[in-house]
Amino acid sequence: MKSCAVSLATNTTAFGDEEKMAARKASCESKDGSLSLTAEEREALGGLDSLLFGLIKLHEDGARIKTLLGKAVCCYESLILKAEGKVESDFFCQLGHFNLLLEDYPKALSAYQRYYSLQSDYWKNAAFLYGLGLVYFYYNAFHWAIKAFQEVLYVDPSFCRAKEIHLRLGLMFKVNTDYESSLKHFQLALIDCNPCTLSSIEIQFHIAHLYETQRKYHSAKEAYEQLLQTENLPVQIKATVLQHLGWMHHNVDLLGDKATKESYAIQYLQKSLEADPNSGQSWYFLGRCYSSIGKVQDAFVSYRQSIDKSEASADTWCSIGVLYQQQNQPMDALQAYICAVQLDHGHAAAWVDLGTLYESCNQPQDAIKCYLNATRSRNCNNTCTLVGRIKFLQAQLCNLPQGSLQNKTKLLPSIEEAWSLPIPAELTSRQGGMNTAQQAYKVHHPNIEPVLGLSQTPVSQQSLPVHMITSSQVDCLSSPAKKKRTSSPTKELQKGPSSHFSRPNDEQCLFSTGPAQYLQAASTGIQKQTGLQTMPANSVTQGDALNHLSSHIATSGGQGVTFTKENKLAGSRSLVPAISRHAGDTPNGGSVVKGLSNHVQQRMAEPVCSTNHEDCTSPNLLVSDNPQISALLIGKTNESVGTAACDQVNNIHPALHTKTNNSDACSLSSVIATTTPSPKPTEQTTDGVNSLKSPHSRLYTVRREALQNLQNSKNPDLPLIRHKSGPQIIPSMSASIYSSSTEVLKACRNLGKNGLSNSCILLDKCPPPRPPISPYPPLPKDKLNPPTPSIYLENKRDAFFPPLHQFCTNPKNPVTVIRGLAGALKLDLGLFSTKTLVEANNEHTVEVRTQLLQPADENWDPTGTRKIWRCESNRSHTTIAKYAQYQASSFQESLREENEKRMQHKEYLDNESTSSDFSGEKKKGPFKTIKFGTNIDLSDYKKWKLQLHELTKLPAFVRVVSAGNLLSHVGHTILGMNTVQLYMKVPGSRTPGHQENNNFCSVNINIGPGDCEWFVVPEDYWGVLNDFCVKNNLNFLMSNWWPNLEELYEANVPVYRFLQRPGDLVWINAGTVHWVQAVGWCNNIAWNVGPLTACQYKLAVERYEWNKLQSVKSVVPMIHLSWNMARNIKVSDPKLFEMIKYCLLKVLNQCQTLREALITAGKEIIWHGRTNDEPAHYCSICEVEVFNLLFVSNESNSQKTYIVHCQDCAQKANGNLDNFVVLEQYKMDDLIQVYDQFTLVSEISI
Repeated sequence: MKSCAVSLATNTTAFGDEEKMAARKASCESKDGSLSLTAEEREALGGLDSLLFGLIKLHEDGARIKTLLGKAVCCYESLILKAEGKVESDFFCQLGHFNLLLEDYPKALSAYQRYYSLQSDYWKNAAFLYGLGLVYFYYNAFHWAIKAFQEVLYVDPSFCRAKEIHLRLGLMFKVNTDYESSLKHFQLALIDCNPCTLSSIEIQFHIAHLYETQRKYHSAKEAYEQLLQTENLPVQIKATVLQHLGWMHHNVDLLGDKATKESYAIQYLQKSLEADPNSGQSWYFLGRCYSSIGKVQDAFVSYRQSIDKSEASADTWCSIGVLYQQQNQPMDALQAYICAVQLDHGHAAAWVDLGTLYESCNQPQDAIKCYLNATRSRNCNNTCTLVGRIKFLQAQLCNLPQGSLQNKTKLLPSIEEAWSLPIPAELTSRQGGMNTAQQAYKVHHPNIEPVLGLSQTPVSQQSLPVHMITSSQVDCLSSPAKKKRTSSPTKELQKGPSSHFSRPNDEQCLFSTGPAQYLQAASTGIQKQTGLQTMPANSVTQGDALNHLSSHIATSGGQGVTFTKENKLAGSRSLVPAISRHAGDTPNGGSVVKGLSNHVQQRMAEPVCSTNHEDCTSPNLLVSDNPQISALLIGKTNESVGTAACDQVNNIHPALHTKTNNSDACSLSSVIATTTPSPKPTEQTTDGVNSLKSPHSRLYTVRREALQNLQNSKNPDLPLIRHKSGPQIIPSMSASIYSSSTEVLKACRNLGKNGLSNSCILLDKCPPPRPPISPYPPLPKDKLNPPTPSIYLENKRDAFFPPLHQFCTNPKNPVTVIRGLAGALKLDLGLFSTKTLVEANNEHTVEVRTQLLQPADENWDPTGTRKIWRCESNRSHTTIAKYAQYQASSFQESLREENEKRMQHKEYLDNESTSSDFSGEKKKGPFKTIKFGTNIDLSDYKKWKLQLHELTKLPAFVRVVSAGNLLSHVGHTILGMNTVQLYMKVPGSRTPGHQENNNFCSVNINIGPGDCEWFVVPEDYWGVLNDFCVKNNLNFLMSNWWPNLEELYEANVPVYRFLQRPGDLVWINAGTVHWVQAVGWCNNIAWNVGPLTACQYKLAVERYEWNKLQSVKSVVPMIHLSWNMARNIKVSDPKLFEMIKYCLLKVLNQCQTLREALITAGKEIIWHGRTNDEPAHYCSICEVEVFNLLFVSNESNSQKTYIVHCQDCAQKANGNLDNFVVLEQYKMDDLIQVYDQFTLVSEISI
């Protein structure tokens, strides 16, 4: 190449890639001083984008392509400089693709963000979203990576790299402890026949490990054993699977009696070591097994092998200490425990064991210090017990004669003296120098050198711009785990309790399917030395493949995964998620992905933002080594450099300032501007909870006279909540909904792929659905506890008064309480009493949720040490008779307790002055366990004839079945929605926070005799609650969560709070978020209703699309329902008509397009038809609704089981569809006729 007139800056890059840049500059030089690409090169570059990421190195001419990419980047940067940044937006997108393929992630992200800021419809570009997701994944910015990948699958369900996306989503959800979502994406990746980073065997291993993490041990055991039967199973995977099976048999009681389990465990681990004799982790597990059956010498040998084969492990040293202590060798035990806590200052089990050792040697002062260190560990699961022990020892010390301890001979050195003790020589087998632990942790005086304490985080030596990580990660970025920690343990006592730990013994999991394709994952596991369960891991590391940033991914329970810098040991690789042996109290953990084809750098940057990632912006990384080019790529935003920008851009991909250690390159630290300012901060509230102590005293009441006034009033004087202005439902398009079906199909055929999309039934010209932002301006603090709209009924006429229906369905009223309904209608609520239910069907199935009894306005972790959002609610099943017995015994037990406490209470707490039996109780655990009987199906008319007939007394708009109820037109049963469900409760029974399925309205009647307390948030604010769920590692749609009221008030979220008494009906309006707790013993009945309104239909379809984006099944089949509505209902509301008609238009086009494509491909379409009451169909793989054309496997079709697939899943499983038959349920002529006959009418006749 010839010399270049426009030379790039020669200063050092922020990331030290001098050689890379030098090679790139040389490739762009030309004699005439210009940068140019030949026509052949331009043609070659036209086919290169993010879809090739990870595949280029497998290509035979990968080196040539990389050279071409380097030249292209150089030329593009030169052109940007010459044009002063005034180039087409696609130019930046392509530049991002090129940099991504070159694995230059900072420049790729910067170019992508510039494209995002310039291209308003960026979301239509699936390759852009995929590339952006890969960059975010590289930086462990899982929150943003998940969003980008989900949008790819939404805009293009048949995306060719969908398997890679599902794999990465599975891994990220596994890290975030969203195990159900993780499993679903792993399974979607497994059925896809396209190439991927991991092999099918490796994905199967992740699924098996996921079962183990969830404590589904029988499923895990079955999956592991199935893997062992695989032909040509790689040796490393075989060793790993055997290791996991061995450790499960050692820990899990469900797998047999102790003797049998230990025998199997040892056999599995020995076989694992035959396959991989260098696994230090397997040797450690084997030592634990030998120790448990009393083979002390074999255990010592195994521990010694473990230390020789792997880096120093705090778990191993702690286990050695226990073994010494059992052999009555306290000095050796002390030395081993000291090694453990020096390696990991947050090792709670080692501190406890060390404290126990000191206590047994009558050294209470040292024992207290150890116990205090243990309690300050985030992984301590018995804090309350330790605190009690500390107080007991302190009391003993106070009662001892003065000077008695000083005059007494100590059996062991003090904790300060012990800190400098060497490792026992008996276990130091390596010759020629100290072993790993000695080298890493040399002796220092405990009071001289500072140490990484319980609330400190080491600082990396170099700074790297890193994407904003989740709030728990931002606080936990740490240096490589080999960093020395050698100061006095007494300094630990001064540290705070809320810290994270970098664990040097946490190991990496590495899969490899090619020179540049690897996966690294680490999983948390938990175990105390006293025998808590945990999961195994391999300790082998790969050669010079990775230098990793050490960062901690915290799980919701306080446990976490720590990334550590790997040893550069050549020739071997680890295949399992690594485990921290003494990390906490539960075996739940996640796998942390450090890179598939991309790996994480060993440097980090300071994110200039709050720990709440929703208030921050994504990282803004360097575009070029030339400051001028950087300035051009970021547009006119240089004046913002160096400021703390926390702007939000539609909840997607904003920018984060970074720092660099290179003072000469400070001008390169620039930010791509965002376009939407962040909401203004608001002051916090301090009295929000207190104002809710007597919610019923402030209920907003409306009697019949007020209802009459509503007919003539457009703005009733009621508590109003601001509603967002929703997007235009019907986008502008050439195919009008007012055209005939013939014209529509012709227009759609002409539009082709760039016209109507093939999946979305809501909006064609709008981006993928997103949660709403909080309404602006925010409500004043005194409006955050609004009175609840309540209507008191005196007689039957009041109940059937038309304005009551209008009031309840008014979108301005998120909830309405209809007081005295049962009395006004003379409903026999006794038909739903526990006594009657037992007499009617005592063996009927009841779903049971095991929960913790807590105050209604609080939610604590099981230890009672901190407030959390995650709500424990474990599922099981019983019968009505058995639950009735539990309900009655619970009541009797409460009476006994009440009688015992009666003498202690001087005044009676009236229900009218307190919102809950627990409102005055401030006890914070341990909490009593209760059982909640839920989701009792009352749909069988033969079994529950009397009960269901009684409900026909209700007004039409709240009945289970009525012509004006959308759910009555689904055409089949949806349990709990268009059928009645019963709930049997004891005090404290919780229905966690949620919106109803597909945002339909809900009706709930309290049977009594006790009350229920309700918490309600308007639909406008569900996006805020979704953000809180994300922050707390929860899935808004699928997880069990109980909001923290103080946090809601700080975020200016209004909360309606009220009591539902026996006979009261609660109407939950469309989209309203709510959560409920029983105050007393009571039963409730509930079902869903779909008012025939535009608001209800719009919210239902919006949630249908949001569910699709989140890969969650929509319980209500909105396509099927829309066609039934067109057949059965006359619509006079123009907005509702347009939305339904547009849905029909989209589906009609999809059916025609797919049908013609199948015929063109020579695929036979078999007429199948539909039967009466046949349910709508969903894909058995991805769970999206499948309408009309059903893809069924040949085997399923021959067996008449008809397991349905959608088109995309069928093609991923079998590209040419040879293994599938296509069944048609509707004739196109029939659909066309329904479409043409569905017209807007002047009046509705129901």
